[in-house]
Amino acid sequence: MTAPFGVVALIAARNEAGRIGDTVRAAATIPHVDRIYVVENGSTDRTVQEAREAGAWVLTAPGGMGKGQAMEGALRRVSAEVYLLLDGDLGSSAKEAALLLEPVLGGRADLTVGAFPRDARHGGFGIVKRASRWLIAALTNVEPQEPMSGQRALTRRVADSVRPLAGGFGIEVAMTIDALRLGFRFLEVPVNMEHRYTGRDLSGFAHRGRQGWDMLRAWLPRALRIR
Repeated sequence: MTAPFGVVALIAARNEAGRIGDTVRAAATIPHVDRIYVVENGSTDRTVQEAREAGAWVLTAPGGMGKGQAMEGALRRVSAEVYLLLDGDLGSSAKEAALLLEPVLGGRADLTVGAFPRDARHGGFGIVKRASRWLIAALTNVEPQEPMSGQRALTRRVADSVRPLAGGFGIEVAMTIDALRLGFRFLEVPVNMEHRYTGRDLSGFAHRGRQGWDMLRAWLPRALRIR
């Protein structure tokens, strides 16, 4: 594990060539960010090269490992007082993550989550998002606006308390549930971010199916734990 930093950005990326460079450069403009790591997970394009050219350090996870496992591996290797978690496809809109850091660094929140503006191009019919809201509310009595957002700032104490992170795309729902049940201060922050959208085609529905499955796998043991 590296020596502790103040704020570290961990950017999850898989096959994000063409966008990862802009994401890294935008994150580098955010005040208080000491170092940027791209957590690369089995890319077959130029994601690694473009991330390094933009100035990021790259942590490479074994190919095929899910997002949650890759980010868990990064947390084992990088120590910081505050972590800024971002997705690699944000492009220049990653600069909006400064809004996520402000409440955490100011002591007003322990975990912040970015709430995107509504974009009709994104998603399918909202089934997975609505389900994730319900699952979080069922265990915490809090129904977040953006339960699956990967844009987050959290203190080291939160990170240590919610680990090990849930596997795959269950990472966000599980993190929110665990943080709320442990009494950490949770805040959703409107951000003017944009990312690569998944449409109502076969690949889009397959992606949301994986999200839903991972989310249920993360939720079930947490639900059984309180019975």
